[in-house]
Amino acid sequence: MRRISIRDKMFTEYSDQGNILVNSNKYEAVIVNAAFVSRSYYEGNYDPDKLMLPTCWSSDTQTPSLDVPQEQRQAARCMDCPHNIRGSGYRSSRACRFAQQIAVLPADRLHEVYQMRLPATSIFGQAREGHMPMKAYAEFLSTRDTPVISVLTEIYFDENSNTPKLFFKPIRPLRDEEFNVASSMIIHADTAQAITLDYTPFEGSTQSPFEVTDGFKTNN
Repeated sequence: MRRISIRDKMFTEYSDQGNILVNSNKYEAVIVNAAFVSRSYYEGNYDPDKLMLPTCWSSDTQTPSLDVPQEQRQAARCMDCPHNIRGSGYRSSRACRFAQQIAVLPADRLHEVYQMRLPATSIFGQAREGHMPMKAYAEFLSTRDTPVISVLTEIYFDENSNTPKLFFKPIRPLRDEEFNVASSMIIHADTAQAITLDYTPFEGSTQSPFEVTDGFKTNN
């Protein structure tokens, strides 16, 4: 799976073979689809650029996923889990972290799907002086009747954050031919794979969470 790492506050593209293709401090792409927000707990040190199985995870942020081994489940409900308490993780964070995987098409290669994994700080939060996390960005476009997939998006880092935190802003509407290509990629197998958690056994759904998640606009 092609993917984009945001480690060290740099966008690094990795090909299917793991080769580095692009290294930049900002990224222009079309957001074609996204997974629902999930959460995962890693016992010990977690390396975001190393594929490793979490100890416990949840695909709905409410209860451990059914495929989590019984002996690894940290609680029956996420709300009762000790790793859901602020301060259980690094500094004041939660040890069990929220995340969201999105499928993006690079601006100059709309036929190629890349997976990007967003940390909680890049998903939630209010827009400030035009700087928008993912959910606020989707809401911004929704209030203007603009599907997320219909615009070219610039993804960039919060310069005031010590850890990789992303903001999103629209660059321009897609041209008709660009929109047609992007729309055709919504149901592509690579898109489904990009929004599927690596440690889940089920196939990725081609349904867009923008259709049902509050504040996210339907991508069609």
